[in-house]
Amino acid sequence: MNIKILWPGRTRTSAIRDLEEFYLKRIRSLAPCEIVATAEARGLGERVGEKIKEIEARGLEKHFKDDYIICLFDEGREMSSKEFARFLERCAAGPRRTITFVVGGYLGLAQRILERADVRLSLSPMTFSHELCRIILMEQIYRSMSIMKGRSYAK
Repeated sequence: MNIKILWPGRTRTSAIRDLEEFYLKRIRSLAPCEIVATAEARGLGERVGEKIKEIEARGLEKHFKDDYIICLFDEGREMSSKEFARFLERCAAGPRRTITFVVGGYLGLAQRILERADVRLSLSPMTFSHELCRIILMEQIYRSMSIMKGRSYAK
């Protein structure tokens, strides 16, 4: 199983960048993983939100290939950590070698990206910043992979 995590733009908050590196190293100790920061729409205001999402969608789509696509979406499927581990295990056993997680920018994802997803995943019924979602996702990937490998992980 290969894991790819896509999101538009670079992480601006240094503390969050440090956590990204921390979890990326941990995930890579269990499986190949890459983070791809794609093109971010710049200089546009929220009043042109659909244009922003369109620009960001083009950057994300370039990296899809024949991957199993999981988009983070506030109305997506919710799972416990153990359910998520079982879900990833099933994905890993499937025919597609790469599981790609897609995190939207501050306005979310374009509709066509959501429609392309094999699964829409919600991390919580609460709302988090797009940068914080990146960390929560990475921690849950690491936790799930640890569960899959039979390693204990703090609760």
